Amino acid sequence: MAFDRRTFLGTSAATGAAVALAGATSSPAAAAAEAPGVAGEASAKSRTYSFTVMGTTDLHGNVFNWDYFTDKEFDDKAHNDVGLAKISTLVNQVRAEEGRCNTLMIDAGDTIQGTQLSYYYAKVDPITARRGPVHPMAQAMNAIGYDAAALGNHEFNYGIPVLRKFEEQCDFPLLGANALDAKTLRPAFAPYSMHRLRTPHGRDVKVAVLGLTNPGIAIWDKANVQGKMTFPGLEEQAAKYVPKLRSMGADVVIVSAHSGSSGKSSYGDQLPYIENAAALVAEQVPGIDAILVGHAHTEIPEYRVKNKATGKDVVLSEPLKWGQRLTLFDFELSWSKGCWSVAKVSAKVLNSNTVAEDPKIVRLLSDEHKKVVAYVNQVIGTSTQAMSSAEGPVKDVAIIDLISHVQVETVKAALAGGEYAALPVVSQASCFSRTAAIPAGQVTIKDAAGLYPFENTLEARVLTGAQLKDYLEFSARYYVRTAPGDVVDPAKITNAEATPDYNYDAVYGLAYDIDIAQPAGSRIVNLSFGGQPVDPAARFVLAVNNYRASGGGNFPHVPQAKQVWANSEEIRNTIIQWVKAKGTIDPAQFASVDWRLTRAGVPVF
Repeated sequence: MAFDRRTFLGTSAATGAAVALAGATSSPAAAAAEAPGVAGEASAKSRTYSFTVMGTTDLHGNVFNWDYFTDKEFDDKAHNDVGLAKISTLVNQVRAEEGRCNTLMIDAGDTIQGTQLSYYYAKVDPITARRGPVHPMAQAMNAIGYDAAALGNHEFNYGIPVLRKFEEQCDFPLLGANALDAKTLRPAFAPYSMHRLRTPHGRDVKVAVLGLTNPGIAIWDKANVQGKMTFPGLEEQAAKYVPKLRSMGADVVIVSAHSGSSGKSSYGDQLPYIENAAALVAEQVPGIDAILVGHAHTEIPEYRVKNKATGKDVVLSEPLKWGQRLTLFDFELSWSKGCWSVAKVSAKVLNSNTVAEDPKIVRLLSDEHKKVVAYVNQVIGTSTQAMSSAEGPVKDVAIIDLISHVQVETVKAALAGGEYAALPVVSQASCFSRTAAIPAGQVTIKDAAGLYPFENTLEARVLTGAQLKDYLEFSARYYVRTAPGDVVDPAKITNAEATPDYNYDAVYGLAYDIDIAQPAGSRIVNLSFGGQPVDPAARFVLAVNNYRASGGGNFPHVPQAKQVWANSEEIRNTIIQWVKAKGTIDPAQFASVDWRLTRAGVPVF
């Protein structure tokens, strides 16, 4: 269903500023205030106004400084903190300093997926149920007083009904100028919001926030959006809307873009749109003053990009994920020739580890937090030994084999008695987290869920031996080329910056060496199945997650391969149910060292 802009008229809870989309009219009082010669224009020195726009991104279901996979306070090597409760304290401080009426609060997407808290209210006690709960992220963001938020790609992971219910529960608009109804090509969500900031000088400042999301949604969440929504490029839609916003009287145009600044893409040339296009939008589309950047999970306090048409700097900032940072855009405006113009923009980030959690948010959501803690601590089985993913990126470890073993068993059972039952089944899996662990003894939901933090589902695709070798060669780009005899530092042997851990796949069921002394594309040697060299023409069934099957990571062959089975159940839940059914996890029954890193035939480790 396309978004009807006529329905979006209201008031910003955070600022008391009137918020309207196209077609809304100013009040007579406001119109009078905009007339030339009004009081407040008496002196040139007084015709200035400053305000601050605060921004978060990639919150990924983090309300509290808590790690539900370890069931303890979040901590990392840099001692970062996470969560909206911390962000709320920072926001309160900024508003106290600047004046609430001189601030706006926005977000750049990926809000409702990523923690067991967000999972619980999408799947266990879903917000879509009749008389269901209000999503904790909506409750927290409403309490903080967000003015607008862009859609992220992970907003679509749980399906459009969950997203629509979340949208309904928010007191602020979810923006997506390039999220279109597939049939009508009209906006499926509000493209932008307009906010009025009262000044001491008679004329309000109109601030437009344009929301842009990631075109990769069409690939990554194909099952949820195909035939329902389409996602054109960010530059294309920004070029359409920015002039429109200026013609509507916007004095300031801010883009909230769920798109990184680097220009790199994880899906190659499968779509004609660039995944990380924020800097290109700044460079190519005139009329933008600042861009809140999301999606890339990097920290960019301030990054200036010169617009090619105007020669003016556009200020970009990306606060670190999960509520670890809060971006502040500070605007200075001047009044001249009957209008406001931006004289200066600067950006910086505040660290949430410098403040305590806001007691208001803690009180608001303590019950929801306790429910999820109880849920993740449910015991579902036992393990005969401890397993860790710490060495998963460089070694064939049992805990990654567990993921693939469950996937192989699931696919074999699904294909039993059918046309493809006789084909050998192999499986891909990645090290999603280097801190995942299964303890010896009792195993809980949080232990099993920690292996698979994403909402991926399972598919089965038919590939040849030659195609599997191509697949493994592509995956092996992950490693830094290292000559025989060179010192190997496990911390520096991977190209993790260019290829994230989740885009390095090992294939379970095959045996092979990865010769990292060779150039990428010529590294897979001794590829075998069942003790015999793999026949390039032989057919295999690959158990593969839907992200990879839809083209995520741009791995070869899989998106075009014949699909022989697919499941709507998250792989994470499949693992949990497998553990429950088996009762005991015994690595001796499924784990083996089938791949290794070598140089000229000599094992690296």
